Amino acid sequence: MMSRTSRLAALVLTLMACAHASAAGPSLAAIRPTGGQRGTEVEITLSGARLGDAREIFYYQPGIATLELKKVDDNNVKARLKIAADCPLGLHDFRVRTATGVSELRTFSVGALKDVAELEPNNDFFKPQKVPFNVTVNGVADNEDVDYYAIEVKKGERISVEVEGLRLGISEFDPYVAILNSRRFEIASSDDAALAWRDGYAAVVAPEDGTYIVQIRESAYAGNGGCLYRAHIGSFPRATALLPAGGKLGSKVQVKFIGDPLGDTTETITLPTTPDPNFGVTRADAKGISPYPNVFRLSNFDNVLEQEPNDDHAHATPFTAPMALNGIIEKPGDVDHYLFKMEKGQVYDVHCYARRIRSALDPVMYLGKKGGGAMVGADDSIGPDSYFRFQAPETAEYVVWLVDQLGKGGRDYAYRIEVTPVQPSLTVTTNAEQIPLGTGPMSIAVPRGNRQAILLYGNRADFGGDLALSVSNLPAGVTANAPTIVSSQVVVPVLFEAKADAAVAGALAMVTGRPVDEKLKVPASFLSESVLVLGQNNVNVWSRKIDRLAVGVTEECPYSIEIVEPRAPLVRSGQMGLKVRAIRKPGFKAGISVYLPWNPPGVGSQGGVTIPENQNEAVIAMNADGGAELRTWKIVVNGASGVPSGPIMVSSQLANLTIAPPFVGLAFQGASVEQGKETDLAIKVQKLADFAGEAQVVLLGLPNKVTTDAKKITRDTTDLIFHLKTDKASPAGNHQSLFCQVTVLQNGEPVVHNIGTGTLRIDVPLPPRPQTAAQPKPAAAPRPAAAPAAKPLSRLEKLRLEAKQAAGGK
Repeated sequence: MMSRTSRLAALVLTLMACAHASAAGPSLAAIRPTGGQRGTEVEITLSGARLGDAREIFYYQPGIATLELKKVDDNNVKARLKIAADCPLGLHDFRVRTATGVSELRTFSVGALKDVAELEPNNDFFKPQKVPFNVTVNGVADNEDVDYYAIEVKKGERISVEVEGLRLGISEFDPYVAILNSRRFEIASSDDAALAWRDGYAAVVAPEDGTYIVQIRESAYAGNGGCLYRAHIGSFPRATALLPAGGKLGSKVQVKFIGDPLGDTTETITLPTTPDPNFGVTRADAKGISPYPNVFRLSNFDNVLEQEPNDDHAHATPFTAPMALNGIIEKPGDVDHYLFKMEKGQVYDVHCYARRIRSALDPVMYLGKKGGGAMVGADDSIGPDSYFRFQAPETAEYVVWLVDQLGKGGRDYAYRIEVTPVQPSLTVTTNAEQIPLGTGPMSIAVPRGNRQAILLYGNRADFGGDLALSVSNLPAGVTANAPTIVSSQVVVPVLFEAKADAAVAGALAMVTGRPVDEKLKVPASFLSESVLVLGQNNVNVWSRKIDRLAVGVTEECPYSIEIVEPRAPLVRSGQMGLKVRAIRKPGFKAGISVYLPWNPPGVGSQGGVTIPENQNEAVIAMNADGGAELRTWKIVVNGASGVPSGPIMVSSQLANLTIAPPFVGLAFQGASVEQGKETDLAIKVQKLADFAGEAQVVLLGLPNKVTTDAKKITRDTTDLIFHLKTDKASPAGNHQSLFCQVTVLQNGEPVVHNIGTGTLRIDVPLPPRPQTAAQPKPAAAPRPAAAPAAKPLSRLEKLRLEAKQAAGGK
């Protein structure tokens, strides 16, 4: 798999590419007003940079059409929108396509009530802005600003106020909303409602006829000009919880709407037949309709509702898995239990959906044998929600139970637990579009007759193997080339190419993936996240997730680039120079920065490379570590340069880069020498792959003032000796950084190996022995006197000696 470091490097380079692309294309910074009433036409102003040539608005949800786009100046455009009478309520995601690119994602809020504007001054409780009942107020909460709105209400009428602040995706706005009576007593308030993310919702039944005051401010009085809001003020219904909180695809479900101040209601809802991660339901009655849908989860499983009392194992609500369990932690300290049977070895995934369905519950979930303690538990596994996977150690009855992490409870502490078999899934994604950081759009803006690449990720769950990606619903004249994502990887560069005669147009393309192994049937989806608001330490506070990729064909670019495809491999522990060539249109002379947005695993590439002005080639240095994956990879180079509208990014073709094992192996023998002397360094050579002709070997990493000559080897060479010459100033010590650069020629191109390591010990010569004074020669010792001559033996002594010798010397 791709290392975390490699993936981070790929992300950084991709974001660099998008930053270049966004500079030439449009930048959409603001939409005013931020929403409108359905069933009406509304004029909005789109502001930012390079918007004057706007051609189209891409809408990701149905119900809005663009009637007219009118240029104000290069950075501002007015758009007249038609919002259908049945347009879904809530946020609609969109991008602007211009002749030079595609903008960042922004949102537009569609409501059911008439829009009115805030009129300052309205920061005095006794001098509030009077507004009709059942309107949406578009306002702003400045620093230390408190906005007051006065409404006239009859006794028994429902007063509902929901504020969209953070959800507008403009700033980290934390709104506070309160409903006060004319005597300034607060009768309902809200701050950080889980139902509305960090926005506010408050509701109450009017206790008497009269004037009521709605107060809106930043919760810490720390607003600013970016704290825009849409305050829906009226008699509309709003559920704070649903039971059940989800249902089976294509089924009819009786849903209880809970939490409205006029009481709960039940409706039968027909669910869609295809998955929709953004599906929600709205409550409507004679007084109005909810301004925002309640999240409703779609799945493939039937529902079970909790049966009270179910506060212990003995009274657990029974079910048969797979199943979706739905209930409410109704009071502080409440614990809900569910009982089911598992066979030995059976495995289930257990997901608790609470905050993900906008419940106030912070769940802690457990599972264990009936009558026993917890065998597994989870808290905050997916955000505040819980998840675990459990394999039954034996056939038995097991219990799932749930509590709130702080022991709280209430009518809006709803949950949905899905107990399901382990199922493989595939999610294809882009990198996140970090709009506040200026990283540019995660979209494609390919010039006519040119190319542009984007990185796509194949995120496998519970399966492996190679993945095939496909892209459909492209603009006419555009093709997408998506290499296989091999089993060891999750990312691949996908190249979009527009014909020279392609119309300047755009589309929301469908991206999907599947296992290459056709025996594997895996559900797949595409997801691209756009981060709209960041908090402290750049934490994602508010983002939107979309299911299609915006692709636009733009005007011609005055240059293109191509890789001169290597004819020789990049070997492990080796390096190469990747040549990139520019094809310039007449008159275009500017420099072009070039870089790889993604490197194969174990491969690095040089950044900061530029094809100089008036030149057509540059070389990007590349290297492979000793563990680089052996394979032929598809690589792409991005180029960015200045055009009249600003820098614009294009891409090369997809080129082959082969990672191969080294042709030779070297085993260094240690060498030592005294300063100023010479020695030999011996190296054993092992041929690992056949090669023709001679290879040059250069010994590198030598200490200062140590020299040697380059050598030649062939495929038959087994031994190599470098004769080393040192200097009296060569540094003494144990030098362990020696390596050989071996260059083999293949197809006329160098295959460069860096093979190490060797050791050279340089010693300081021993000092000469010190000279001492001559000592006087000692006097000769007197010669000892000569021994007296032996006495001659007599005849008898001779006979006795002879007899003794004859007897053996005894």
